[in-house]
Amino acid sequence: MTDAAVLLDALGNRGWTIAVAESLTGGMVVSALVDVPGASASVRGGVVAYATAVKAEVLGVDTDLLATAGAVDPEVARQMAEGVRRVLGADVGVATTGVAGPEPQDGKAVGTVCIAVVTPESTTSGERVFSGDRASIRAQASAAALSACLQQL
Repeated sequence: MTDAAVLLDALGNRGWTIAVAESLTGGMVVSALVDVPGASASVRGGVVAYATAVKAEVLGVDTDLLATAGAVDPEVARQMAEGVRRVLGADVGVATTGVAGPEPQDGKAVGTVCIAVVTPESTTSGERVFSGDRASIRAQASAAALSACLQQL
């Protein structure tokens, strides 16, 4: 069973829904979830907030934080996760933001990824560094986001 399927089972057992805010993963996390039959029982949707302005305008990420820390920051990821919960009316929000390459961004090295998960019971946010090419970094970030969700349930 995939992490996405295990996550959806865990959400279903709690009667919780999930929403995803993605930047560098560009929809990969929510795609992994909706690949699972029956996902509609728990998945509310996803927001691909690739542009920094979308993080602020749609998800409500603090513009001062974005100006000072840049888009690749654990607090930005946390605010994205909280924002997608609010916007899509979900119990759980998960967010990814980072640098897939080929160039560094906002002073952050290629491979730097921030993931946050917000549930009714807990909040977690952190930074990881992955290696590889752009596709590999994005795939690792997507898998790590699903894993982070599982750890919070």
